[in-house]
This record gives sequence, C-alpha cells and structure tokens, in this order.
Amino acid sequence: MAEEYRGADAETRPLGVIADAPPVVPPTHGPASPALAGRHRRTPSAAAGTGSGAGLLRAGLVMAAGTVLSRVTGMLRTVLIVAALGTAGAADAYNVANTIPNMLFTLLAGGALNAVFVPRMIRAMRDEREGEAYANRLLTLTVLVLGVVTVLAWLAAPQLIRLTGGHLDGADAGRGYASAVTFARYCLPQIFFYGVFTVVGQILNARGRFGSMMWTPVLNNVVVIATFALFISCTHDAGPHGLSAAQTRLLGIGTTLGIVVQAACLFPYLRASGLRIRPRFDWRGSGLRQDARLARWTLLFALVNQVGYTVVVNLTVAAGAAAERAGAAGGAGYTPYGNAQTLWILPQSVITVSLMTALFPRMCRAVAEHRPQDLREQLSRSLRLSGVAIVPAAFALLCFGPQLTELMFRHGETGSADVSVMARVLAGFSLGLIPFSAQYVLLRGFYAMEDTRTPFLAAVWIAAVNAGLSGAAYLLLPARWAVVGMALAYTLAYTVGLAVTALRLRRRLSGATGRITARTYGRLIAAGAVAGGAGLAVTRPLAAVGEGAGLAALQLALGGAVMVAAFVGLGRLLRIHEVTAAVGTLRTRFGG
Repeated sequence: MAEEYRGADAETRPLGVIADAPPVVPPTHGPASPALAGRHRRTPSAAAGTGSGAGLLRAGLVMAAGTVLSRVTGMLRTVLIVAALGTAGAADAYNVANTIPNMLFTLLAGGALNAVFVPRMIRAMRDEREGEAYANRLLTLTVLVLGVVTVLAWLAAPQLIRLTGGHLDGADAGRGYASAVTFARYCLPQIFFYGVFTVVGQILNARGRFGSMMWTPVLNNVVVIATFALFISCTHDAGPHGLSAAQTRLLGIGTTLGIVVQAACLFPYLRASGLRIRPRFDWRGSGLRQDARLARWTLLFALVNQVGYTVVVNLTVAAGAAAERAGAAGGAGYTPYGNAQTLWILPQSVITVSLMTALFPRMCRAVAEHRPQDLREQLSRSLRLSGVAIVPAAFALLCFGPQLTELMFRHGETGSADVSVMARVLAGFSLGLIPFSAQYVLLRGFYAMEDTRTPFLAAVWIAAVNAGLSGAAYLLLPARWAVVGMALAYTLAYTVGLAVTALRLRRRLSGATGRITARTYGRLIAAGAVAGGAGLAVTRPLAAVGEGAGLAALQLALGGAVMVAAFVGLGRLLRIHEVTAAVGTLRTRFGG
C-alpha cells in the first residue's frame, strides 16, 4: 500500500479503490457574463483560469512531474516496508492499521470534499472576499469535524481492527490483534491531517497554485523511507516474537509524521497565495448545508467502496492466516495482495491519470457548450491514446511479473517464496489494468456531465462482483492460492463494471466512436499478446539459469526490448494509427 490520500483525481491505497472520486478541475473561464464580471474582483484563481495555453501547460507539467516523483518515491517506500517487515505477521498488522485512517477519511469526508465542496469553493473564488470566506468556513468545519472523528476513532481502535482485520489473531504475536491495535493508535491521527491536506491543497488549486499539492506527498514518502531505513539499520528484523514496543513506536510515529509533514508544508504556499487564514463559524446561510445535501450520491459511492474494501481486507487476512496454519511457504495474505496491486497500478497512475488531467477540462467545455459529438470524440481519443501504453503494460506485467517482483521486493525479510506469491498475484491483476484504465476514462464522461449517480451504480456492480468472487476464491481455492483468485476477482469485477459503464454511456452519447474504439482495442490486445509472447520466449532460456536481481534485470531489459519492438511492428502491420503516431512523436521529441 504505497501511497496516501492526495485529494482529487489521485489514486488512494490501491486495495481500497473500487472507483475514484469525481475530479476537480481548475476554473477555465471567468464570470459568465460582462455584467457579472463587473461585480467581481478577480482572484489569482480566476486569473489562472484565463491564462495562456503555455501557462496551463507549465502547470500541467509541474503536476505531472510531481505525480511521477511521488509514485517513484512511493514505490521505494513500499520496497523498504517489505524489506523491513516481510509479507506476513508484522507486515499485515502494520498495513491493516495504516489503511484504516485512509478508509475512514475517504468514507466520511474525502469524496464529499472533492465532489461538492471544492467545486463550490472554486466558483466562490471568482470573488476575492466571498472565496476567502467560504474557504475559511470550510477549513474551520473540516478541522472541527475531523478532530472529533479522529478522537472517536482513536478510542474505537480495537473495534476498528476487529472490523477490518478480524483474522489477525490467527498467527503469532507480531501479527496479532494487539500489535495491530497498537499500530492503529499511532496511525489514526492521520485522519485529521488528511482532511487539512485536502482542503488546504484544493484552496491552493482554486487560487491557481497547482504544483504544491502534487509535490508535498513526496515529502511524506521521504519521511517514511527515512523511518524504515532507520528501522532496518538499527533493528535488522522484527525478531522471533514480533515487533517490540520501541519498534512499533518508531514505525507508527514515523508513518504518521509523514502525513503531518505533507499537510504542514502546504501552509507557507497558502500564506504566499494571499489568503488570510482565520476561523469562521458563521455557517448558517453560507450554503454549506445545501452543499452537504448535494453530496449524497458521493457519500453512497464512498460507502460502497469501503464496504467492498472491508470485505476484501478480511478475506486476504483470513487467507494469509489459513496459509500459515497449513505450512505454506511465503506470506499469502493481505500484504502480498497489496504490494502486487501497488506495482500493478503504476502505469495507470503515470499514464492515464496524467492524460486525463489534460483532457478532462476539454470534456467539461464540450458539455457546457452543448457539443456532445466533441465529448464522444474526446472520450474515444482518451481511450485510444491511453490504450497504446496501458495494453502493452498489462501484458508486460503478465509476462514479466516474476522478474519485476524479484527485482523490487526480494530484499531483507522477503524470500523467494514471498516473491513467488506476489508474482502470482500480480499475474492475476495484470490484464485487469485494461478495463480499470478504460473505466477511469469513461467515468470522466459522466463527471463532465455532472452525473454522479451513474458512477455510484457502476461502483455497486464492481464492489458486489469483487466481494462475491473474492469470497468464492477464499472458500474454494487452496489457502496459498486464495489471494491469486482474489486478484482475478478484481480483474473480472472491473470488466463487468466497464461493460455496465460503457452501456450507460452509449445510451447517453450514441455514435460511431464506440465501434472505432472497440476495433482499436481489439488490435492493441492482439499486438500486446503476441509481443508479450515474443518477449517471454526470448527470456525463458535465461530463467532456467537461476535467480537473483541481476538476472531478473537482464531478463527485463532483453524481454522488454523485444516486446516493444514486436508491439511497434505489429502496430504498423495492423494499421493502428495511435501506435504509429506515438512512435512518430517520440522520434520527433528525441531527435530519432
């Protein structure tokens, strides 16, 4: 579980993600008419909204760079956590406890803030006085509500651990219930700082300061990396009887300190933006009550996500405990499931999210200007452009999962059996990247049309299928294979969700672009499958030589080169225009 909540349009801990919250887009125009314009004093956000394309491009590049660096440091953080704690026992206790704050924040406030309150604040920011007042009211309300929630959650830590990881008792003391409760006591204050980070970061976005919210999570990762590096250097491992009180305290405080730093580092940027921070309790008549009513679909959306999440966490923890009791080699529970998913989601985070950050404002303008054909074309273009990278990435994860997990995770407490389990789980997830990415893109069409009900209905299908099939995997498969079956359940759930979403979107936006996109994806999948097979065939003789990070890196380099060359060649042979265009763009950019 590599990274923490970042607000709008960012991936949360992958295990808890059924679908994502509505994206928040900076304003792209000023007041609606010249008459209204005369009544408003323009704020930095309004100025940013009417800036040049070059200014928006620079802002986009800053955000993209921050996202990439955040993912890189997040992956390094995950590698160190696995090296320090392994994939079972103490690792499960730590990961379950450290996931609860994210789950509670997303359920109680995260989705509503992004879907309703933040867009309202962006509109309010067109007038300097009104925008400052609304921002201070929202920040005051968030601090008070989440402060109370944090205290109550801290007091209820034992019950929360029972709810999300009830099977932790089935193993040794380092993995047990008491260890997870202790970790939860240290981690639950993160709820409060998630809220502060989200509100302050979105205030900055609304005022045209886009980069800070993308870059400060890097500091969070750096703090956690330093914490686990210190743990490894001082203690080496969790010991035969699990983590000591001092070790638990170090990891718990260090993890929460990362979230504190992430939130605190936004305040200098907030002061520099010119907004005066002061408590405001004049909520009556401010519109906050009406905004809360508008958030009902988003709150239901979050509730469905977290119910599905809780079911899967319990099943993965139970599968891990059962595998350990059966004497299976390697951790086969919650931690390997989450680590494989963290690696799996990287292409989506870097490619699809960055692409949609650039294209979503155009979709919103197409809807606002009543141009449904343009919205259809933008959706089709987004799917085809992202598919050029996502489809081969999915087949690469399927074909080279053992080498990737060997290179990334076989360090410290993690042995070959642990890596083998993660590789199998990654294979279960791999092809699910295609429907997951496509679902992400299609939901943007509904969000552009200000429809949050349809994403909720899609989330219900995904959560139900995922929970049902995961339960079947737990009951029917051998304990050491149960988490692999749950990864396949996740893939199938998103395939069903994509079908439901695409059908509903087709009813709203009829046209020929769907057939064009389907043909393109058929060719991309065919090219990806053949290219992946070619890369696998080239590296198979090396796999028989032995194992180790050096050999895994060699296999990845050789197999990856063959796969890329084969995919590009097949793309041309099958006349996939997007592949040819992408190669041409890269040649132009890098002087090829």
